Amino acid sequence: MAFWIEFVQLIFIFDTMKIKLLFFGITRDLLNTNEMSFEVLENSSIKNLKKELHTKHPSLENINSYAIAVNENYATDDLTLQENDVVAIIPPVSGG
Repeated sequence: MAFWIEFVQLIFIFDTMKIKLLFFGITRDLLNTNEMSFEVLENSSIKNLKKELHTKHPSLENINSYAIAVNENYATDDLTLQENDVVAIIPPVSGG
């Protein structure tokens, strides 16, 4: 029983932070919004964010092919997010 209590306490020690998500192109259409507030665990990476987005919004199944920009700079999967970051989800673009 003591183990279970310690385990439950560990679950609640993780802090979260809010970020702002911006959606463009097909992502805006799929989610029917151009922005939203999103909560992630502290020290989350772009890779973690992509997994959470796919879990909560399965319509973003191709999230790995989208470019991600954080505070107007393109970001790699290993970038660690900070409180109040603005994250743009940018789908591939084609045209002529």
